[in-house]
Amino acid sequence: MDEKAGKLDDLDSKDLARFVIDMCHRIVMHHALWFKEVEHQMGFDRALEILDSAYRKSYGIQMNRLGKTLGFEMEDDVPRPLLDMDRDKLMGLIETLGVNWLANDGVWFQSVEFTSGMDDAKRCNDTCWTRFAPFEAWSIKRFLGIPENSGLEGLKKALNFRMYSRINTQSIVDESDNVIRFEMNDCRVQSSRKRKGLPDYPCKSAGTVEYTSFARGVDKRIQTECIGCPPDEHPDEWFCAWRFTLA
Repeated sequence: MDEKAGKLDDLDSKDLARFVIDMCHRIVMHHALWFKEVEHQMGFDRALEILDSAYRKSYGIQMNRLGKTLGFEMEDDVPRPLLDMDRDKLMGLIETLGVNWLANDGVWFQSVEFTSGMDDAKRCNDTCWTRFAPFEAWSIKRFLGIPENSGLEGLKKALNFRMYSRINTQSIVDESDNVIRFEMNDCRVQSSRKRKGLPDYPCKSAGTVEYTSFARGVDKRIQTECIGCPPDEHPDEWFCAWRFTLA
């Protein structure tokens, strides 16, 4: 970056490209900060209702304008280049986005840990899950058209569309008409630690917040029980397991 640059016209093409990425980051952050402030003023559920309206309008405005600038068409609200991708590339892109999401989560955790310590990092992580898990449940319900009070069938469907659904291996078993058991058979984070000879990361506090909040985000009647999660001992078949009961 040329330190002598005093205005955009002073930047070369490479720095202009970097500036484009920085602007995209600012848009994402502004979007998140708007949601956070509306939640603070009006509550989480009301913020989600307003987000639905804001996201629909903003998406249409931004994507149509970007399409005109970058030369791609929109079809049924989807950029044509994505529709033209073959299925394998789309699945690969979804996996890449899932890995990027997980890496971003890890970078945030370590950034807090290395500057403020493990206790602060775990506290921030657990609190973050109290918001991201119900938001993700809301987002999946919105995407799939899952109705309110969809019970365990809705939860089973939603669990298969989480950010880590393509990068972890999971399974769901019906234990009875109103109880299901969810197992994380292969966890990308824990498997990586295992390959390095490290002990399991103790994620039970975060997992309890995450799965409880996600299940209630699908249907407020669903109760969550931790069967086992590190630092708990667990069999080789899974790293963590959870039981969901429709009250």
